[in-house]
Formats: sequence, structure tokens, C-alpha cells
Amino acid sequence: MLADLELLVNTESPSYDVARLTESAEVLAAVIERRLGSAPQIIPGPVGPHVHWVGGSTPKVLIVGHHDTVFPAGSCAARPFRVVDGRATGPGVFDMKAGIVQAVHALAALPAEQQAAVELLITADEEVGSISSRDLIEERALACGNVLVCEPSADGGALKIARKGTGTFELVVRGRAAHAGLEPEKGVNSLVVAAELIAEVATWGDLATGTTVTPTMASSGTADNVVPAETRVSVDVRVVHPQEKARLEASFAGLRPSLPEATLEVRGAINRPPMPESASAVLYPVAVAAAAAAGLPPVHGLAVGGGSDGNFTAARGVPTLDGLGAVGGGAHADHEHVLVDTMVDRALLLAALIARL
Repeated sequence: MLADLELLVNTESPSYDVARLTESAEVLAAVIERRLGSAPQIIPGPVGPHVHWVGGSTPKVLIVGHHDTVFPAGSCAARPFRVVDGRATGPGVFDMKAGIVQAVHALAALPAEQQAAVELLITADEEVGSISSRDLIEERALACGNVLVCEPSADGGALKIARKGTGTFELVVRGRAAHAGLEPEKGVNSLVVAAELIAEVATWGDLATGTTVTPTMASSGTADNVVPAETRVSVDVRVVHPQEKARLEASFAGLRPSLPEATLEVRGAINRPPMPESASAVLYPVAVAAAAAAGLPPVHGLAVGGGSDGNFTAARGVPTLDGLGAVGGGAHADHEHVLVDTMVDRALLLAALIARL
């Protein structure tokens, strides 16, 4: 498992980098063929290829994951795969290449007739909204009837039994450039307008309902002596309740710039619907029972704030259980890691769950 993980981690796969994602898909396909005895299909996409392995009989389980990561090209040169003091590290090791490895080895541990009832779908754009893969994910989820998502576990190895709906909005404020020292009054300061909008948007969260609205990135201007003509602001939005989607999307649509000569363009939406706890109500007890029967560590479940492709399958009414991947921490950060001594048990848990289904 560690040899496969090293290979996948050191094959860089940044979102939107089609060339590197193509190489990653080919490497992953070779790993799958080596471990499972048959080759998956590599499905081209506008932002990178997806990898789809089919067992061959009537499908009952879809395993979902992604091979794109948030780390830019060159990250492996600075932080190649390593195992030190029981921790595996490297770009994307926790989110979610260890989960992919565990899924492949879980399938390899099953008898042929159980393998045959499973599909494995590893997509190339989960970290950037799954725009090109969503239809395929939903199609295969409906065909298979049960979805197991091998995203990283929650704290302490807990499974993810509910997720918030997620989305990103971008505010594009356009004004007019001018010399900041000689004639600033002839400019229209997009940064000032954006700052006012940020202050307003940041008040839209609601802790009582679990809604968070968080400005996360901003870029503005061209030089320190020029009134900025354009400012862009990204806002991360997460909701528990479906009705909050309509409220927030209406709020963003209603934003107006304070300066009459400035313009505002609002892009984005809440594209991942919430995954309610009811979505995991069928599969979670099966996982608990499978772990107990196999003598594995007890299974726990948590509702979490992050979104995944499980949000899409849950919204289509397909029983979905998430967080079946790696145990560790530091997703999307340089200290990302996987606890090596948990990997075999997690693969065995997934295998036991598949066998029951």
C-alpha cells in the first residue's frame, strides 16, 4: 500500500493542470490494473481525465474519490513522499491519495464475485467544484444504488455522516484607474468599494443555522501609486439547511456598489447541496456492524462542514456514506499527513462494508 501511495503522491496532479492530471490518471490506471487484474477506462474531460473501473456484473456499490489536489506543480520537489515516525506526508497524501490506495486494496481483498458488483470512479476536478464530473457521478450513483466516498476521515477517524452544502462566490468590482498622487479624484476606487462589500457580506453568516460566509481571497490594483481599476474578492459559503441557499444567492444578487461609476459583477453559486444525516442513515449502521464483526476499531460518525461529491449523490436520493478514506490530518496544508498504522484497518473496513452490501 505504501509503495502505491508513494507512486501516486509523487505523481503531481494539481487541479486544472490537464497534462499532469493525464499523467496521474495513467499512473492510477496502471495501479488499478496491477491490483485488480483489469484496466479501468480513462475518460477525458475539459479539466482532466477521470478514471472509471467496472467490476463487470450488476453493480451494487459505487466507490467515489478524486485524484486532483490543491497543491501547485513543484510541491513534490519541496515535499516528496516520506514516512517518518509512522506518518506518511507529501502533497495530497491525506486528501485523498491514501483513500484511493485503500479503496483499491480493499477491492483486491474481496473475492471475485464481490469485486464484480463494484464500480470505482476517481475524478479529476473535485477540488474545483466537479463541474465536468458531476453528471457522471450522479449517473453511476443511481445505477449502483449505494455510494461509499473515500474522502479523508473526520477527527479521530470518524466517518462523515452529514456535510454542509458549499459554494464559492466571486465579486468583481470595476472602477477607473488614475494617478494616486496627482489626480486620485479622477479615479473610481474599486478597492474601497470592495472593502465596503466585504464588510457587508461578512455579516451574512448565521451560527444558529450553521451557515458560514467567509471572504477568503482578494486581489486588487496594478501598482501602489495607481487608483485600482479592478478588485476581485472570493467568498466561501457553507450551509446546512437548503433554504439558506436561496437566501444567500438572493443576497449576493442584490449587492450594489456604493460609488455610482463603479460596477459589480457577481459570479458563482452554492453548487454542492447539503448532505443531510438522513443520507447516511442506511449505510452507517452497516459500517458499524461490519467493523464490529471483523474485529476492527469501533466506527463513529460526525457531521462536518466540508463538501464532497457525496453531496451530489445524497441529493439524488442515493444512500451515501463519506469519510471512509485515510486517517490523519492537515488537509490542504503543508503538514498534511496520514497515520500509516491505520491504513490496513481502513481498507479492511471498506472491504467488510462492501461485502455486506
